[in-house]
Amino acid sequence: MQLRRGDVVDGAIAILDEYGLADLTMRRLASSLHVQPGALYWHFPNKQALLGAVADRILAPMEQPEAADDWARQLVELAHRLRDCLLAYRDGAELVSATYASRLTTSRGRERFADAAVRAGMPRADADLAAFALLYYVLGQTVDEQSRMQMDSAGALAEPDSPLAEVDADPTARFDFGLQLFVGGIRNQLGDRAR
Repeated sequence: MQLRRGDVVDGAIAILDEYGLADLTMRRLASSLHVQPGALYWHFPNKQALLGAVADRILAPMEQPEAADDWARQLVELAHRLRDCLLAYRDGAELVSATYASRLTTSRGRERFADAAVRAGMPRADADLAAFALLYYVLGQTVDEQSRMQMDSAGALAEPDSPLAEVDADPTARFDFGLQLFVGGIRNQLGDRAR
């Protein structure tokens, strides 16, 4: 059977989910696909390009149109959709964060954040900056959430009576609080110009 690009991405995602990002190596991937490591380079010139393709697969649900009709609800919907995409895969937030930093993902999620901010009345340059801020808020918050979930599953979290235990009790509520601060900040900056 001929190895296809999609097979390589599927295999990489399977390793990511089972072992985590640190153990997603080209050698392990080739072994799991029963091919020589060189066969992977036919489809991807290097591991970074492969990680970009994996990030694109993880972020595919971001491509669906928003259901919300106003800019604030669109931003919140897109932010939740991004978070859900990242949480669906072990180390998803860390992988996607790395591919955004290296500009290897082709996902248009950040651009969709910017488009919603433009609909709010922001100039394009400001909307682009706001989109980066929101993107990195979601990535950072979700990296932290995934790290805590992994530490919890390994029994490595602090005692339940820690002062942070109450803050960490509901990560979705914490995430939503940050989103509301973000939307409120846009409204405040735009003042009467907010649409």
